[in-house]
Parts: sequence; C-alpha cells; structure tokens
Amino acid sequence: MKIKAPIKFFAGRASTYLAEKIAKSYGTEVGKTSVLEFSDGEIQPYFEESVRGCIVFLIQSTYPPSDNLMELLLMIDAAKRASAFQVVAVMPYLGYARQDRKDKPRCSIGAKLVADLLTAAGVDRIMTMDLHADQIQGFFNVPVDHLYGSALFVPYIKNLNLENLAIAAPDMGGTKRANAYARFLNCEMVICYKLRKKANVVEEIRVIGDVQDKDIVIVDDMIDTAGTICLAAKLMKDEGARSIRVVGSHPVLSGPAYERIEKSPISEICVTDTIPLKNHSEKIKVISIADLFADVIHKVYKYKSISNSFIA
Repeated sequence: MKIKAPIKFFAGRASTYLAEKIAKSYGTEVGKTSVLEFSDGEIQPYFEESVRGCIVFLIQSTYPPSDNLMELLLMIDAAKRASAFQVVAVMPYLGYARQDRKDKPRCSIGAKLVADLLTAAGVDRIMTMDLHADQIQGFFNVPVDHLYGSALFVPYIKNLNLENLAIAAPDMGGTKRANAYARFLNCEMVICYKLRKKANVVEEIRVIGDVQDKDIVIVDDMIDTAGTICLAAKLMKDEGARSIRVVGSHPVLSGPAYERIEKSPISEICVTDTIPLKNHSEKIKVISIADLFADVIHKVYKYKSISNSFIA
C-alpha cells in the first residue's frame, strides 16, 4: 500500500498572521523557519525542521516590498534542496498581477516574469485568490488553484438583506465579476465607466444603469488608492443611490486610500485578510480566508474535487 507523503505548513514573514489561522483551521501548526539577515539587507531563509519527503505548503502573499516575493522564492528553493516531495506556494495575493499584458510600448509583463521565477525556483503548484486577470493562470506550467472571494462575499451580501440590491462594477474590466455576483444574487447590475489619465489617477467616471433608490454593492478584486471606488460612490450617491457598500478581496490601501474612504459616502467596505490592514477604520470589515484555504488544501492533499469551493 502506498504511503501518503506527510504535509507541513510554513509561512513567510509577511503572512505569518494568516498562516497561523489557516493551519489552525486545518488542524495543525505552522512549522519553524528563520531568516538570516545580512547587514546589507540580503536575506537567507531556512527551515528549522526536516521537510524531506513532505508536501510543503508555503504561505506568503507577495504584496510590496518585493522582499516578500524574494523570500518566498528562496523558501521554495530551500525546500526543494532539502528534498521536499512537493512544494505548493499558497499566495492569497499575487503581486505584479496588474502587469498581465503590454498595454503600452516597451513595458514589462510582470505577472509572466513572476510566474517564470516561481517555476524556476521549483514550485509544483500554486494556490491564489482573485487574480487581477483570470488569464494569468495560463502563465504557469504547473497547476493553479484560483479561488474566488465571491465564495465569502456572496453569503455576506445575502445576510445584509438589502431591500433594493444592485451590484456595481467599478470599471469595464470588472463587468464579468459583477455579472457573476448579480447572477447568484438575482439582482440588477450597473457599470462604472472610467477614463484614466495615468496609473492610479482617474480623470472621469460615469455610471451606466439606474441607481435611483438602490442599495449598491461595488465589487472589485483589489482596492489600492481607493480613487475609483470613492469617485464611483460619490457619483452614484449624487444620482440617488440609497446606500453604497464595497466588497474587495485584496486591501492594498496605499497612499491616500484611508483618507478617501473616510470622506466618501461609502457606508462599509468588506475585505479579506490576504493583506494585513495598515490602519484601523470603522468603515472596514475583514472576513478571513483561512477556512476557505484550509478546506481547499485538505481537498487537494486528499485528491478530492474542489469544484464546490468556487462561486464565480
């Protein structure tokens, strides 16, 4: 009878808080690692316990700084060199995913480069959530388990019991996601059309659809500077929306994001813990992804179907 390889969880320093919750939900503990830091900033992560013959799950979201990505790459390399049977990179937030195509001359495609780096390091499988573009899965030559925040947000929105619910896409690129929510929630959808002057700067925004007396829920994959959602919220409020909420998987929340949110007509923003919050805000509610990822890890480890973990 074939003996199943043992499973071990480890965390990068940027996602220790999340790895502990995932491991607890799974019914185990996070393994011991250390990182040697040289005086010039160079790092060398290493495992303080054997991983020989194990299926190793490395949990690390690769939000800035880029050291978080580099640390994960080095941990993958260390695990492979320590004779791990398989290495699975659990990346709830995949950094550089916005660079998924050449949208201007002579620019990089960062998402493809990150995929190549992970492959070169020796990763055997990727687990992530709400990629900025679904096609990024095709950048990898290893299996990718792409989970959706909708598995958490749809039940949350249902529990709000909003009288006149309408789902809003913050831009044209989010229409597919918004349509999926609207279909599951059996409600109307509106679309925000935005014109960008440059990255992170929205020049103009318009609403396509009726928002009068509607309880609006804007759905997005990430919230960075919060410029788009706050402009959209103000415009929809001016056009007669009764209430405005936002759900977004990745709370990047950089620059003036928190200040914009506080001044906006948005009553609540619901996010996940793929990225830790930098500041506290009464308007921001956090739902943990720990149970979702622990369940999928268990199913993958047992070679079970994960189809019922998706709402997209």
